[in-house]
Amino acid sequence: MKLLFPAVLALAISTTQAQPPKKRVAVFDFDYATVQSGLSAIFGQNVDIGKGIADLIVDRLVTSGTYSVIERKAINKIMAEQNFSNSDRANPDSAAKLGKILGVDAIVIGSITQFGRDDKSIGVGGGAVGGLAGRYGLGGVGKKQSKAVVAVSARLVSTDTAEILAVASGKGESQRSGAMLLGAGGSAVNAGGGAVNMSSSNFADTILGEAVSAAVSQLSKQLDSNAARLPSKVLTIDGLVADVSGASLVMNVGSRAGVRVGDRLQIKRVGRAITDPATGKVLRRAETLLGEVVIKEVDEGSSSGDFLGTGAVKVGDAVKSGTQ
Repeated sequence: MKLLFPAVLALAISTTQAQPPKKRVAVFDFDYATVQSGLSAIFGQNVDIGKGIADLIVDRLVTSGTYSVIERKAINKIMAEQNFSNSDRANPDSAAKLGKILGVDAIVIGSITQFGRDDKSIGVGGGAVGGLAGRYGLGGVGKKQSKAVVAVSARLVSTDTAEILAVASGKGESQRSGAMLLGAGGSAVNAGGGAVNMSSSNFADTILGEAVSAAVSQLSKQLDSNAARLPSKVLTIDGLVADVSGASLVMNVGSRAGVRVGDRLQIKRVGRAITDPATGKVLRRAETLLGEVVIKEVDEGSSSGDFLGTGAVKVGDAVKSGTQ
């Protein structure tokens, strides 16, 4: 038994190390144009529910651990730098370009197709006004006890080809019924500043919050189940060290070349050329491995990280992917 335990432990460590890296995704704010006309009736103003839905999906994906998910601040930073508008995020082609700059394998874009009550009955006053109130949950107008219903759909888009790799959808219905979606006077939700915190317990406790949670859970599970549809990439990084400050290095390759935060790249010193004696053509160049750099920050055209190794790195040393 004393000999078996180290062997089992070594096997467990080897198996863990052999696991492939997680595919990286970015979740963009969902489009909510289809339901926008009814939001004032629900919240008292037009709020960005697309941001709220996206935030909930990010939370679910991070919790499940199937993907490595990019933070919102990174998306917003790149959008500002590249002058992307909110409408660009709903277009697969432009969204894929943005995702490629972020260095992700795929992006999640989607739409909110239903957001309100499940009944279409006539409320006080009848006619079209009552129908609108019944559909969108105008507090105090509808007389019928109804459930909240939310429906969302999403597409998983390749950042290399803008191809739609998979689709997902979710539809949630509250377990409870009520005359108003958000409780008395809508006080359960703070929609100040044109935004609603769908992650708050106040919102989750409403019947609309129940429906949102169910819809997001369904959609997120489908996204997880489609992770295998993302193709594996074999990237060849070939760059140069642009700056050396102690153990901190700056390289002239970034997200455009496929470099991502967390990558471990080799730093090599390129030496003499080896030529074909018959033709004089350079066959290869002698290289000395100095160590590795662990990438900490990436933008479109450059990256920076911490050097791990015993060699003395100089500006102009080669930066290469580990498979080269």
